[in-house]
Amino acid sequence: MSAVDRFKRAARWLIGPVLAGCSAAPRAPAPAPAPAPSPAPVMAAAPAPSPASKARPAQGMPAPRAVRTNDELRRQAAERLVMANPDLTYMTPAPAHLLTLVVLDVEVKADGSVRRINVVRPPRFGPETLQLAIDAVNRAAPFGDVRRMPEPWRFTETFLFDEDRRFKPRSLD
Repeated sequence: MSAVDRFKRAARWLIGPVLAGCSAAPRAPAPAPAPAPSPAPVMAAAPAPSPASKARPAQGMPAPRAVRTNDELRRQAAERLVMANPDLTYMTPAPAHLLTLVVLDVEVKADGSVRRINVVRPPRFGPETLQLAIDAVNRAAPFGDVRRMPEPWRFTETFLFDEDRRFKPRSLD
């Protein structure tokens, strides 16, 4: 059997069911159940810190290292989040039942200071946890010189909040 014959035979097997489906009388669509309104991802921008506090490490924190990859940036940011917010974090394994999750997309400038914070997933419970997460990011900045890293200079962090409203960056889980 030549290659052309094999191709024709395969085409018949592939196109046959498609054409058979086209010849059948259309069925009335079943009534769809009313969909529950699902919240669309919120892309709200949080204000960046004031110009006076940009690119300076938080009180008592070491200066950030320069980063070259997105993984290094995300890991260093998570470590700095914990260092800058010791009373608001936990480092034990995440509990089986979390209060809520908050997902933030943080865009940084070349020096590692915060340019913009976008809310990817707002909290479903404990709405105050959103502001806790945003404030924690601003306290932990700067996140290191990112000039040697390819753009865009951003990372996404998931905050795992427990019932006591303490968080753990998922990057450290």
